Amino acid sequence: MEQPNEYSNEHEDRDGVQGTDPNHAGEGAGSSPNRSAEGQAAGDEPAAGDPSADDLIAEAEEVVASAEATLEQELEAARKESADWQDKYVRLHAEWDTYRRRMSEQREEEKLRANEKLVGELIPLLDDFERTIAYAEANGEAGLLEGVRAVSNKLFGALCKTGLEVIDPAGEAFDALSAQAVGTVEDATVPDETVAQVYQKGYRMGKKVLRSAMVTITSGGPKREKPETEE
Repeated sequence: MEQPNEYSNEHEDRDGVQGTDPNHAGEGAGSSPNRSAEGQAAGDEPAAGDPSADDLIAEAEEVVASAEATLEQELEAARKESADWQDKYVRLHAEWDTYRRRMSEQREEEKLRANEKLVGELIPLLDDFERTIAYAEANGEAGLLEGVRAVSNKLFGALCKTGLEVIDPAGEAFDALSAQAVGTVEDATVPDETVAQVYQKGYRMGKKVLRSAMVTITSGGPKREKPETEE
């Protein structure tokens, strides 16, 4: 009985494995690069839900247009506000000019009324001067001094009604704010810088000195004590 050839079977088995159809083997080996290329090509194509470049450009243009419209609205609002403020400034400036003109006219009217009042007080003095001159011409100089003194007192009274005050600091401490020293006199019986004589009286209205008094002051006496200041 013939024994089977184990070597032949094994060789045939190996040949069967090794003898696989090269065409089929090539297909198995070559399928990997083809599938990779196809996958890469498929990856380059945008997905169905992704926006295209045209969509992105259109969206960007819409954003720019919206921003420009908003900016134009804000600019228009700023122009309107600027125009409103300019109009308010012009009106306020006109009102201020009107107020200033009215105040100036009012001050001028007040000055005129004050002058009218003063002139009204002085007119009777002109009458007194005329009567005094006429009396002196008719009767000589007798009584002329009394008439002139009376007119002087009347004039002084009329000026005092307007708030005029006389600065006559004889015997008082010298005050450089209301008097002007034109000379010194030796006198040891009174403190230094005492007004010895008033050459010309001064006048003030309220706190304003209209004319300083011209005086002489003493020297050679004791030092004048400084007035105590109120705490």
